[in-house]
Amino acid sequence: MNDDEAIYIGTSRKPDDTIQQKEHLQLRYANRHGLVTGATGTGKTVTLQILAEGFSNAGVPVFCADVKGDLSGIAAMGEAKDFLVKRAKTIGLDPYEMQEFPVIFWDLFGEQGHPIRTTISEMGPLLLSRLMDCTDAQEGVINIAFRIADEEGLLLLDLKDLRSLLSHMSERARDLSHRYGSVNRQSIGAIQRKLLVLEQQGAEMFFGEPALRIADIMRTTPDGRGAINVLAADKLMMNPRLYATFLLWLLSELFEELPEVGDPDKPRLVFFFDEAHLLFDEAPKILLDRVEQVVRLIRSKGVGVFFVTQNPLDVPDTVLSQLGNRIQHALRAYTPREQRAVKTAADTFRPNPDFDAFETITRLGVGEALVSTLETKGVPGIVQRTLIRPPSSRLGPLEDHERAEIVKLSPVMGQYDEAVDRDSAYEMLARRAEEDARREEEARRREEEEERREREEEARERNARSQWRLPDDDDYEHGYPSRRSRRSSSRKGSSPRRRRTSYKRQTVTEAALKSLARSVSTQLGRAIARGILGSIKRGR
Repeated sequence: MNDDEAIYIGTSRKPDDTIQQKEHLQLRYANRHGLVTGATGTGKTVTLQILAEGFSNAGVPVFCADVKGDLSGIAAMGEAKDFLVKRAKTIGLDPYEMQEFPVIFWDLFGEQGHPIRTTISEMGPLLLSRLMDCTDAQEGVINIAFRIADEEGLLLLDLKDLRSLLSHMSERARDLSHRYGSVNRQSIGAIQRKLLVLEQQGAEMFFGEPALRIADIMRTTPDGRGAINVLAADKLMMNPRLYATFLLWLLSELFEELPEVGDPDKPRLVFFFDEAHLLFDEAPKILLDRVEQVVRLIRSKGVGVFFVTQNPLDVPDTVLSQLGNRIQHALRAYTPREQRAVKTAADTFRPNPDFDAFETITRLGVGEALVSTLETKGVPGIVQRTLIRPPSSRLGPLEDHERAEIVKLSPVMGQYDEAVDRDSAYEMLARRAEEDARREEEARRREEEEERREREEEARERNARSQWRLPDDDDYEHGYPSRRSRRSSSRKGSSPRRRRTSYKRQTVTEAALKSLARSVSTQLGRAIARGILGSIKRGR
């Protein structure tokens, strides 16, 4: 079989340990998915490495997670170590050539590779609820939040957008409950607390923009090799739920964005899901149904999915039945559950009359596996006991300075390294709150102004009804009674003169002139009186 049609996995052996034949994974059936299982330390990571190398040389891009940190060596030239050379000679790999591969490093935290982000909207309510381990009631609130965001044109990009929307919903809880069903403030509060936990675990860096473009993980080099996208997951594994949710989101994005291509001669992308048991542990049925749907249908998009885990029982039967290519490393059978796992693994293979698969699985050495791949017309091949070929790239991790140099030369350098915070739900709701506060302040001022005018109008009306006035000159000219005459009249029993109802206001000038005239008149009268009295005295 030509190397451009298949990937060389290793060489199978006969019962007497002599060489039998080379075992390959046909590229045309690589999109029928696969499973790599085995106990810790049996060689699963090396198997993943040699598969990624084979796909890259065939021009197929690869995405895989580096859970332990030792897969990064695939970016460096391999070293002809004694045990590797010996394995190559044993299986007939001649020539055994060393090679380095085109690698793009990614990291959700932006420390060991390019930051990788998505938005809250792209994650969707189902995966977001799974990420936060929400109850049914809390998941219902999240679904309502996404519905409100769609109806009101609110972009949900990062965690602060979702937090602002939840606070907005809490203020409108009664109205929203009438429209969408129960919107419980206690549930909203619980979700907000879970968002705080996510932030403390570093998930805040994962949500935002620029979001990952699927095309950037499907690159090929000028010489036709596929890029190997390595996700630094050693720190990410501190939050297993975030790790599993992220990979499932990426798989779902591939399913939704890529067009149908049927069964191509080789996959458009191969996706390795390491530590796959984290995806299925305590997953609700709706999520399992989603995984089964994606795995079943993504094959027609030209994407192959390989689950890597310790135990075949980690993968549900509905998903396991979709995995046509199997590589089974050694398993231990010390407990009843482990014995069931070995039996399950053995029963999934097409039997080989030369050996008992159940017994062989427990006796496999490091770097040895039972291999069964799809052959002509997609029929599973007979299981073979196989020595896995040694990798051409470095076996072990890169040094920090080597990784940094590769990141600097990356084709996506500068595209994702700086976060972008554009106008979204947080800013929109903040402006809406400011506008509401401004309108409330204007309404309060209008009410205060209206109350002030009403008080002034009432005061004028009371003054008009009281009819108070000051005396004028006409009162004096017509004999306005003095205080003494009023007392005298009162003693005589006579009624005082009725006051005039009309009142004529005097100007300041008129009042002054009248006062001057009264003063002159008084002084003249006094002078005349003194003259008369003086003449009388002189006559005497």
